[in-house]
Amino acid sequence: MFEHRIEELNEKNAEAMMDRSDEKRTYTVDEIQDILSISRPTAYNLVKKNVFHSVRVGGHIRISKKSFDDWLDHQM
Repeated sequence: MFEHRIEELNEKNAEAMMDRSDEKRTYTVDEIQDILSISRPTAYNLVKKNVFHSVRVGGHIRISKKSFDDWLDHQM
């Protein structure tokens, strides 16, 4: 009886862990542009001004989702 319940809980925990690993940790400049409904140059200017944490990976810019979300949450 308890073994069946433990097995169910373990399956749910495994699914939850998989869901978290699929969670996105970065945004692209295009995604920032879409989220904020701003122009491409404006999105790049925000990155250039270091308004939120970003890194270059090869020829691409990736913006920290946490950094961006924190910044967005604190705008008036």
